[in-house]
Amino acid sequence: MPEASPQPDTVDERVLIRQAQRGDRAAFERLVRLYESNVLRLALQLARSEDEARDLYQEAFLKIYRSLHRFRFEARFSTWVYRVVMNVFLDHLRRASRRREMQAPVNEEGGPEFFQTVADERPGLNPERSLRGKEIARRLEAALGRLSPRERLVFELKHYHGLKLRAIGDMCGTSEENAKNSLFRATQKLRAELRELI
Repeated sequence: MPEASPQPDTVDERVLIRQAQRGDRAAFERLVRLYESNVLRLALQLARSEDEARDLYQEAFLKIYRSLHRFRFEARFSTWVYRVVMNVFLDHLRRASRRREMQAPVNEEGGPEFFQTVADERPGLNPERSLRGKEIARRLEAALGRLSPRERLVFELKHYHGLKLRAIGDMCGTSEENAKNSLFRATQKLRAELRELI
């Protein structure tokens, strides 16, 4: 009776991880192939552009390679991989918030803004309403920039990407309750900053 071809399962993955931990580059490359599409998809969800997503993707796999010796099989490897990606993204946000000057996202030279990119064919468009929409977008972006990196990440994953708090907690390497607390703090801070606009 012919032998069945091996399916990629937990045992094969464990073998690959152990080989990669001993410095086997081919084993690490096979691990990358197993996870590359999921990591890229997550990076595209978290990043603001494709270029930023590619940078996060590359940085994440570099960090996975450098940290692989610390993986102890106490959690699922996929969970550990996603935690590394989330930590890379949190570090990226921290660096960006230190570099970023608090400027309104209004382009003085007439470049597209968020509310200008949405076509509005209604006759008699209210200029006052349009101006208010731009002000709300500017104030929201500035308020998001003043959240801690973890608060902003949790808020964006929940409200912009629709992820559940349990999944956010797993991705951030924390509990669902801690993710819920971060979301609550972020929401309270945003409400306080945007109170007069609501």
